[in-house]
Amino acid sequence: MTEINFNRMSRKIKNFIHSVYEWFRENTVLKSTKTGFIIGSVFTAVLMIVTIINRNSFIETETTGRWLLLGVALMMPLIIGLEIAYKFTITDEHKNNVFHIVMIFLLPILSITMTECLNSIFIYDMTYLGFLANYILILLMYFLVFSLSGSIKLSILIVNPILYLFAVSHAYVVYFRGTPFLPMDFSGITTGLNVVGTYSFKLLYNVIIGTYLLIFIIILGVKIKTPKFKSVTKIALRSFMGAFFAIVISLFYFTSVFADAGVRPDFWNQSRGYKNYGFAFSFFCNTKYLYMSVPNGYVADEVGNYVDNTYSENEHKIVPSESAPNIICIMNESLADMRILGEFTTNEDYMPFMHSLSENTIKGNLYVPVVGAGTSNTEFEFLTGNSVAFLPSGSNAYMLYIKNPMASLVSTLEAQGYSSLAFHPYYASGWHRTSVYDFLGFDRFISLENLIDPSILDDYASSGSGADYLQALIDRYYPDRRNMLIRQYVSDSYSYKTIIEDFENRDTEKPYFVFNVTMQNHGGYTISADNFDECISITSSETYYTKASKYLSLVKASDNAFSELIDYFKGVKEPTLICMFGDHQPSIETEFIASIMGVNSLSSLDIKGEQMRHITPFYIWANYDIEEQYIDKLSSNYLSTLLLKTAGLELTKYNSYLLNLSKTLPVIDTVGYIDSEDNYYRWSDDTQYSEILSQYEKIQYNNVFDNVNKKTDMFYLNDFVIETNQNGDE
Repeated sequence: MTEINFNRMSRKIKNFIHSVYEWFRENTVLKSTKTGFIIGSVFTAVLMIVTIINRNSFIETETTGRWLLLGVALMMPLIIGLEIAYKFTITDEHKNNVFHIVMIFLLPILSITMTECLNSIFIYDMTYLGFLANYILILLMYFLVFSLSGSIKLSILIVNPILYLFAVSHAYVVYFRGTPFLPMDFSGITTGLNVVGTYSFKLLYNVIIGTYLLIFIIILGVKIKTPKFKSVTKIALRSFMGAFFAIVISLFYFTSVFADAGVRPDFWNQSRGYKNYGFAFSFFCNTKYLYMSVPNGYVADEVGNYVDNTYSENEHKIVPSESAPNIICIMNESLADMRILGEFTTNEDYMPFMHSLSENTIKGNLYVPVVGAGTSNTEFEFLTGNSVAFLPSGSNAYMLYIKNPMASLVSTLEAQGYSSLAFHPYYASGWHRTSVYDFLGFDRFISLENLIDPSILDDYASSGSGADYLQALIDRYYPDRRNMLIRQYVSDSYSYKTIIEDFENRDTEKPYFVFNVTMQNHGGYTISADNFDECISITSSETYYTKASKYLSLVKASDNAFSELIDYFKGVKEPTLICMFGDHQPSIETEFIASIMGVNSLSSLDIKGEQMRHITPFYIWANYDIEEQYIDKLSSNYLSTLLLKTAGLELTKYNSYLLNLSKTLPVIDTVGYIDSEDNYYRWSDDTQYSEILSQYEKIQYNNVFDNVNKKTDMFYLNDFVIETNQNGDE
C-alpha cells in the first residue's frame, strides 16, 4: 500500500511539473540578445572576481555552513548574468496582469531574504510571527509606492535600495559594537562619524551575498513592466493599497492593537529580537517608541508626596565649604572586569591595582544600562540619578531629552560652592556634549580640540591613515607629549595628568569637581600600533581572541594609570574623593564571552546572564579615612547619590529618595530590576514593586520632561538656578 501511494504521489508531482512546464511553454517567451549576453558575462566575471578576492570573509567566519555560503556566493554571479542576458515575457495580456499582481505579493519574500542575509540569519531561523510581520511590513512599503506611483517597477527600485541601506548599516553596527542598529542610532550619527575611522572595515560575507541579492532584485525591477490595467481597475488597486497602508500604520502608531497582540520589539534583548523577528520588523517596531509618553496616572502635584514620604532630614545636611572634599569622577570607557562573566586565565593580572584597592575604598559591581556602546546613557544615569529604563527603548537621553537646564550632580555640587569641569579627551560634538554639559551647568568643558590643534586633527582625519600616523603628528608638533596616545586615543594616563595639572591651577577658594569621560579603551580592538603594549594574552583557550586580548591589554594600561592618579592624591593634603566606574562592557568576540559564560549563544542567556552583561566595576577612594565597603549590586542611577553621601554633602530631596529606593531595589536597569533579597525581575513582570517603580518613573518624568509643573525644590538645593549659554525649549 505504501509503495502504491508513493508511486501515485510521484505521478502527481510529475504531472504538476509537466503542467507548469507546458503553461510556461505555451504562454511565455524567453529570448536574449548579443548585447545582453555580453553585459551578463561582464557582470558575472566582475562579481565572480569580487567573490574570489574576498573568499576569506567566508572561510574565516565562525558561521556554520560557511562553505555552503561561499558556494552560493560563487553561483549568484552566474544567476545574475543569466538574468541580464535573458528577457522573460508573458504573451497573454490577461495572464500577464495576473502574474504581475502575484509578483507584488511574492517580492517581499525576496526582500526579506536580502535583509535577513544582512542580519546574518536565514528565513527559516525566524519565528513564524517574525516572518509574517516582516512580510506584511515590506508588502506595505510596496503598497505605499504603488499607490503613489501606480508602478510596480518603481516599487521594486525604491523599496529595496532603502531596505538594503538600512540592513547593511545594521550588519556593520553589529560587527563593530555587537548590538543591533536601532532608530535612535541616527541621533548619534555625529558621534559615529567621529570614531568610524578608528575601525578596520572589511567586506563581510553577509554583505557580499546581500549585495548580490540586491543586484538580482534591481535587475528584476528594471526589466519588469507594469501591466496596462483599465483606468477603473488601476484606481481601485491604488486606492486599496493606499488605504490598507494607512489603516495598518495608523493602528500600529496610534493604538495598542498590535502591541496587545505581541507585535512589539524584544525590549529586554534587542539582539535576540532581531534574530527571532528579523531586521525590518524589529527596526520598524522600535520607531513607535521614539517619543516619550506621559506615564499612566501622572499628576504633577502628587509627585512631591512620593519623595516626601521617603525624605530624611538626617540625610539633608549642610557641610561648610571649607570641609567639603574635592571630587574627581571618572567614567572610564569600556572598563570592565571580564571575569565577572566567568573564569579564564591570562599570562598576568590585567587589573592588579584595582583588584588590590581596599583601604579607604568603597567598591563593587555597577549595573549600567548599555552593553558594547551607548556611553552617554550611563553618563546620563550617573549625573542625574534618572534611569534610562523609563525612556523609550533604544533612545539616547543626551541626543533627545536634554533640551533645557536639568538638575544633576553638577547643580547639587555647585549649589554647595564647587567649581565644575567636564573633561572628555575626544571631539566635543560627540553625543551633543557641548550643549548637554551647558544645560547640566558645568562651568567649563575641555575636549580633544583643547588638547590638540584642530588643524592637526583635520590632517589625521583626512589622511585615511592609522594610529601610527597620528602618533607621528603628535611627535612632530608636541614632542613633549610622546605618551599622550595609546593607539589613536588619548591615554588614561595623559587624561589623569591633565586633571592633575588643572587641579594644581584651580581656584583654591572653591572645592574642586571634575567629571572625566576617558577614551583610551574605545572599540576598534583589531587595531595595533607602535604606542600600544599588547602585554596580556589569554592562556585558558587554544583559540586566539584578537579583540579580547587587545582589550585586556588596554585595561592593564588603565590599571597602571589609575594607580598613578591615586599615588598623586595620596600626597595631597586637602580631602579628596575619587570615583571611577566603567560605562559598559566592551564589544569583543561573542564567542569568547559565550565560552566563559558557559553558553552556546548569548541570545540564550537567562535574566541573570543578561544582567551580568551589564556589570562594570566602580571604586570610590578617599585620601582620608572612610568606611571600607564592598557593594555587590548597585545600578548607575544611584552612584552619584552614594558619592554625595560618602562625601558628607547635602543631598537634594531627590537624592534622599534615591538613597532609600536603593535599599529596596539596588538595581534598576534596562534588563529589569533586582531587589535587596537578590530576586531578579523583568519589566514585563507584575510584582510587589510595580507601584514604587511607577512612582519613580513619574518623579523622573517631572524632572526631565514636565518643564511647566516641575517641582524644582525636589531636584535643586537652596533655590539654585543653572545659568546656560543657550535658550531652552520652554
